[in-house]
Amino acid sequence: MIMRSLSYLICAFLIAAEGTLALREVTYEEIATAAKEPQNWLTYSGDYRGWRYSALDRVNKRNVKQLGLRWVFNNGQTGKLEATPLVIDSIMYVPLLNNEVYALDGRTGREIWAYRRPSVLRSPSHINGPISRGVAALGGRIYLATLDAYVVALDARTGALIWETKAAEPSQGYYFTLAPLAVKDKIVVGVSGGEYGIRGFIDAYDAATGKLAWRFYTIPGPGEPGNETWKGDTWKTGGGPAWVTGTYDQGLNLIYWGVGNPGPDYYGKDREGDNLYTNSVVALDTDTGKLRWHFQFTPHDVDDYDATIVPVLLDADVDGQRRKLLIEANRNGFYYVLDRENGTFLLAKPFVRVTWAKGIGPDGRPILSDDPQLTGSSRQVCPGLFGGANWPSPSYSPLTGLFYFTLRDECLIHLPKAMPYRVGDLFWGGGSKSIPDGPRPSGAVMALNPLTGNKKWEFRHFSVSWAGVLTTAGGLVFSGDAEGYCMALNALTGQVLWRTSLGGPITAAPITYSVNGKQYVAIASRSGVFAFALP
Repeated sequence: MIMRSLSYLICAFLIAAEGTLALREVTYEEIATAAKEPQNWLTYSGDYRGWRYSALDRVNKRNVKQLGLRWVFNNGQTGKLEATPLVIDSIMYVPLLNNEVYALDGRTGREIWAYRRPSVLRSPSHINGPISRGVAALGGRIYLATLDAYVVALDARTGALIWETKAAEPSQGYYFTLAPLAVKDKIVVGVSGGEYGIRGFIDAYDAATGKLAWRFYTIPGPGEPGNETWKGDTWKTGGGPAWVTGTYDQGLNLIYWGVGNPGPDYYGKDREGDNLYTNSVVALDTDTGKLRWHFQFTPHDVDDYDATIVPVLLDADVDGQRRKLLIEANRNGFYYVLDRENGTFLLAKPFVRVTWAKGIGPDGRPILSDDPQLTGSSRQVCPGLFGGANWPSPSYSPLTGLFYFTLRDECLIHLPKAMPYRVGDLFWGGGSKSIPDGPRPSGAVMALNPLTGNKKWEFRHFSVSWAGVLTTAGGLVFSGDAEGYCMALNALTGQVLWRTSLGGPITAAPITYSVNGKQYVAIASRSGVFAFALP
């Protein structure tokens, strides 16, 4: 019996050395209670609420200066890496560029297996680069949404393909860049391609078979509520991509997902109306995909103010009443608080320079500074094309009670132009340019009181940043900047406590995990994935 057990151990070791893992299968229940196992990072935002907060505190304000590089993984490619890794029992799963997924030893960065998908069709994603923002894990499988508009399931032990399902036709402008969200027995994804005049959608696939369970079109068709907000047939090319991972409320059984801009971007004369459900957050029934409620931040958008931002969920007392809240620093420059049970508007407050609107009315609709639909002319607008905030992940810390996010303070001149729609071609409707002798764009990490929108502190970057943020029980905020620095800030004051150069711009969000009691902080940069730990 002893010899047989020893043989099994030797075989298990040899199999692992050859690239096959023996690991537990992550369940939906474990993802739903992810806070109970902070040594892992089981879903894109760390948990279903979008907090991107870790209870790990071995690395803290007292010792963070001692953080040192432990390993680097690079597959030979360089580019705009935007991925958030997952970590399951010391194994890291991370997508890099061109539909490639890697399983790495979280202690050393050693490659265990790699999945490389052949590109059978030219992807339209060349605008943003061949990026992937993450993967999902469920039941011993890793799920990737691909640049050629497929959803695939991989064996978490070997990287072998289990199933693949084509979601849309890439030659028509459809593709995926987001990390899927695993909820119950479903894999939920939102499509990219708003620049091509697509009709956006959010899909749910059966996690075991890859069969489509439901589809929610972000642009309603004839006879559906909201179609009347589109002029004529403009709904057919209405855009409404959904390219950032959403969040989930288990108790309400609702998925919350941000929807992007209408098409064409800048020119709105031909698509009169509010253009639902673009620039909105939608609450969908997890089992059916049916719309429960929506809130539109920017009706009839002509400034590319996508709402493709992670909606953060928290419960708090508002005017003496306990409420379930959804909070978001929106691309249009306003911070919002909504009731996530029904979408009721509660608060909006600007956090950067805003010129396109005078404010937000009591009904949640913006009070416009002018009427760009009628003028159709060039105009100076703040925030500019890239918004006051964008897709980089925010964070909420229950330790401080503050909301943290990366902002961009920039104004541009927008130049609308009528253009015809052609299948698979860009459908921008104009462009933008810098303001001559205008102020230099700047960026920052900001900490807000989530109930009032009042600024607690702001850490200014040298230039604009595309890095997300992470908060920890060690009293820290981790982020990065365009100059290639990864940094740790004091979560209460914004003071820099640690900083190191990674040699390339950071366009991803950090995570933290632990193996055998040792805490690691990991982040992707242009030149690879970096992991840090204390001596």
